[in-house]
Amino acid sequence: MTALQKKDVNPVAHLTPQDIESLGKELDAVRQSVLDTRGARDAKYIRTMIDVQRKTELASRALLLFSRWKPAFVVGTVGLTVSKILENMEIGHNVMHGQWDWMRDPKIHSTTYEWDNASPASLWKHSHNELHHTFTNVLGRDNDLGYGIMRVDEDQPWVPFYLGQPAWNFINACFFEYGIAAYDLELGKYFKGRKDKARFKADGKKVLNKIGQQMTKDYVMHPALAALTGSWKQTLFANYLANLGRNLWTHSVIMCGHFPEGVETFTKTSIAGESRGDWYLRQMLGSANIKGSKAMHIATGNLSYQIEHHLFPDLPSNRYQEIAPQIEDICRRYGLPYVTGSLPHQVGSAWLKVIRLSLPNHLAKKLKFSRGRKPVQPTALPSRTAPQTAAA
Repeated sequence: MTALQKKDVNPVAHLTPQDIESLGKELDAVRQSVLDTRGARDAKYIRTMIDVQRKTELASRALLLFSRWKPAFVVGTVGLTVSKILENMEIGHNVMHGQWDWMRDPKIHSTTYEWDNASPASLWKHSHNELHHTFTNVLGRDNDLGYGIMRVDEDQPWVPFYLGQPAWNFINACFFEYGIAAYDLELGKYFKGRKDKARFKADGKKVLNKIGQQMTKDYVMHPALAALTGSWKQTLFANYLANLGRNLWTHSVIMCGHFPEGVETFTKTSIAGESRGDWYLRQMLGSANIKGSKAMHIATGNLSYQIEHHLFPDLPSNRYQEIAPQIEDICRRYGLPYVTGSLPHQVGSAWLKVIRLSLPNHLAKKLKFSRGRKPVQPTALPSRTAPQTAAA
């Protein structure tokens, strides 16, 4: 069974191997139901998103050519920010997960897509798809836990360096795409001598080339075009604000899905002999959702359904909202927490955790306002409801 870090309340202690096997089968059935019904409406959804994103970007960049006029600057900047968020979250992230590979469209295939971000797609897919989604929330295996610069669990040894993690986290939020590029480059692994120098140089060249392309597009080419109308300074600033807005939004969404109180972490031994049901269980306990409007869900790339995404990372993102009630019902029946909350609540919870865990445990406990999560009472465990075989 999945081994959690030390907790006052173990949310899976009541589950038997039979329960976990049954859980895995139920979730496999949910997944298969989506696979069996993928089709025209899903294809229409992603193509609509791409069309909206491209038209929004085109219109916004056209407006910024006249951004000396303040309304054009404001509307153009907001539109460009929205287009960058849509491209990164609902399109780029999900396309590179292979969610739309079944359409066999090379323009939105995980093997060919390159997104509007500082991190090259090939490096991101390795660190995110192969590592993070395999070792979700396993301390020492999942580098997404704190990105190597933050303490995210009381069981991690505290050192004075962590006092600065609220500042590191804010700086990382502002320059998130570059932080992810550095993270995908595995700088920490290289400096510890665990990454081949030749490979590091090759990967570093990819990152620098990608950053150069992004910088040229946003801070050279488009301002140069706007210089024809005397708007190059405003366009330059608008591109900066759009990238900043996209970075802050993306960082907030990722924080909400991985760091709020109630999200569990796991020991390295947790994956030894892990069954399909155990893996599903770890995804459910190591993720959190965000409540909100349909527009908010689209803006997050449907990562507001982070629990569903971690369970089924390659299913079309527009289906997460559809299956979420089924997943919540499964959690209720099996006595498992389904961590969710509004965007302000989840952002606040995640930031409080970052601040709290920057301190030694004896001080961190004073900032933990909750008295601990009460165990969820199962309503229909297979091990308790299965008919008993009569004694011979």
